[in-house]
Amino acid sequence: MQFPIPVSVLTGFLGSGKTTLLNRLLKDEALTDTAVIVNELGEVGIDHLLVETSNDGLIELAGGCICCTVRGDLVDTLAGLIDGAQTGRIAKLSRVVVETTGLADPVPVLLSLMGHPALMQAFRLDGVIATVDAINGAATIDNHAEAARQIAVADRIVLTKTDIAPASGSLLATIRKLNPGAPLVEVAEAGPAELFNCGVYDPATKTADVSRWLRDEALHIDHHHLHDRHDHEHGHHHHEHEHRHDAIRSFSLTHGAPVPYAAVETFFDLLRTTQGPRLLRMKGVIELAEDPSRPLVVHGVQSMLHPPARLPVWPAGQRGVRLVLIGDGLPETYVRQLFGAITGQVAPDQPDRAALEDNPLAIAGMKI
Repeated sequence: MQFPIPVSVLTGFLGSGKTTLLNRLLKDEALTDTAVIVNELGEVGIDHLLVETSNDGLIELAGGCICCTVRGDLVDTLAGLIDGAQTGRIAKLSRVVVETTGLADPVPVLLSLMGHPALMQAFRLDGVIATVDAINGAATIDNHAEAARQIAVADRIVLTKTDIAPASGSLLATIRKLNPGAPLVEVAEAGPAELFNCGVYDPATKTADVSRWLRDEALHIDHHHLHDRHDHEHGHHHHEHEHRHDAIRSFSLTHGAPVPYAAVETFFDLLRTTQGPRLLRMKGVIELAEDPSRPLVVHGVQSMLHPPARLPVWPAGQRGVRLVLIGDGLPETYVRQLFGAITGQVAPDQPDRAALEDNPLAIAGMKI
């Protein structure tokens, strides 16, 4: 058993087909020795895969996997898996899949994985997989904030029910607005190779693949044009309701030179302190002035920043600083000004006070 064990979060709104996807994935040999964590077995509908139930709450599935329900909270359940692996009650454990309820916001799940010191030693977040109903997805996203957030933080997006009807152009546009970078996979083609191993390390090449992980090239389209067009349309249709997902968007920050670690630390501290609840997810690589030969890998959720790690060498491609941020109401202008201030790209004495709202810490941060 090799630590840290990769954890994948499978999310998706009610009726979006994540249960069907999970059932099919569990039959694949690639998921042998996988633990599946669910809220209630009845909700998942995997009874036909059950082999036997043991006294400790673990259920053996056909194909060598195990299943357990959330007992107390996710942290306790994950700790129980590690205890079972270390004491021999679980023979092998190579991967964990956490299936959220259809109404769940996945961000607290990510916080549980990244915010517990003991769990961080035993587990690593591999990625978030979100299922989207091709038939009802557009209405669901418009009416339920959780559905939009599920898509926004995903590393892989699976379009379901496409055998009944193809996804509409408007649904695809909405998904791309919420998450420009995540690969979009139709459910018939969604296997382990397409959905897992989302991290910076690429098992296929045995090297770090920053571009595959960040996918920040997808954020270089003209978002301002899309935003202006959206405002223009709403300006001529005042009777239309404001979509719940309008405040969710992704953007990237880049700097073409190394930066001091103190500046990086200041940026992250101010960002988490002033904008933590609005920051759904952040990931990136940084070239440090103190040691430019080894990139710093960062990954955060809201106010929680996973302990930064260092890659042994720079992979091929762009160096400097590359960050991808996914926010819900995150003031992009302020974040860019703060980033420019700590990297020396802009003068810090002209903060966008409208974007800072009533946050005095943010205003003070711009003057550092």
